[in-house]
Amino acid sequence: MPVMAAKRDYYEVLGVDRSATEKEISEAYRKLALKYHPDRNPGDEEAVKRFKEAAEAFEVLNNPEKRARYDRYGHAGLEQSGGMPEFRDVNDIFAAFSDIFGDSLFGGIFGGGGRGGERRGANIRCELTIDLVEAARGATKNVEFERHEVCEECRGTGARRGTQPEKCRYCGGRGRVVQSAGVFSIQTTCPSCHGEGVVIRDPCPKCRGGGYVLRRVVREVKIPPGVDTGTRLRLQGEGEPSPQGGPRGDCFCYITVREHPLFQRNGRDLICQVPITYPQAALGAKVAFPTLNGQEELEIPPGTQSGDVFRIRGKGMPDLQSRGRGDLIVQVYVEVPKRLAPEHERVLRELAEIENVHVSPQRKSFFSKVKEYFQGHGG
Repeated sequence: MPVMAAKRDYYEVLGVDRSATEKEISEAYRKLALKYHPDRNPGDEEAVKRFKEAAEAFEVLNNPEKRARYDRYGHAGLEQSGGMPEFRDVNDIFAAFSDIFGDSLFGGIFGGGGRGGERRGANIRCELTIDLVEAARGATKNVEFERHEVCEECRGTGARRGTQPEKCRYCGGRGRVVQSAGVFSIQTTCPSCHGEGVVIRDPCPKCRGGGYVLRRVVREVKIPPGVDTGTRLRLQGEGEPSPQGGPRGDCFCYITVREHPLFQRNGRDLICQVPITYPQAALGAKVAFPTLNGQEELEIPPGTQSGDVFRIRGKGMPDLQSRGRGDLIVQVYVEVPKRLAPEHERVLRELAEIENVHVSPQRKSFFSKVKEYFQGHGG
């Protein structure tokens, strides 16, 4: 049976130290992406492999939460938390990072990232905050974000009504110019028309020549069970429009899960602290504890110590990438009452005498102390 090769360390992949800054990580990834870009290495499967590997490393190390989890637990920690990057092909990488580096790297210099040579629109992002129960069960939510839409005044031309854009003289209307860089000839966006191929002399007053206006839209997002803070959901085709009539970019929805008053999350597991009394800890008892689906009972054995942990299998969070679930870890602690009924105090003092331990003397009321004081001083 073949043995799968172990993943390389992400810092090793990018060639940076573990203390590297966000800027150093981005610069290292950019160099590797240029070096192994499929358009620069046609037919080279090893280059494609390195290109994907670098993208996977950058996806993790560029995310503070994923990076912290990776630093602590390695690849296994990402797999358990559902934080492993998912790139099906190089087009997924173009879509994910074109908003970070712009068209100069993905879809611009080399002409990739679109259908039929057309440039894709830029990717955008939005934020969505949900509670822990929604993260566990999945939900359908609405998100609002801003993106550009075609200007109704000029119908996307950018020119004032009654006028037309003029052909760019610098690039001859192609929108791109060719520059030599060593042995490579690299196409870059025309600096005069910014890739449009045309120049607008009399701009539309509504969109100021851009051809697009910013609008707020509402879209529905289906949240799968098991998401965690930092999970990114892709809304395909909901990003910015393409300036050359190509497909729209994508909108990436970043999830934040609110802190829960009863549960702490550790990957797939949930941790819950449950108070018990001294008699329950000493004699054993059945105590109620909460789960995501309601209240259940836990058998506490005699002699339980404060801080003891009980693992309830399958009561944690669902796995985002499989059908499994984590566990609920119940940690009990002995709660000491701040006020005691007289009978409770009497019994505890008797117990202290039996165990021959020193306890604070019984408190007297303020007025009893005052009476004793004056009696002792002949008042």
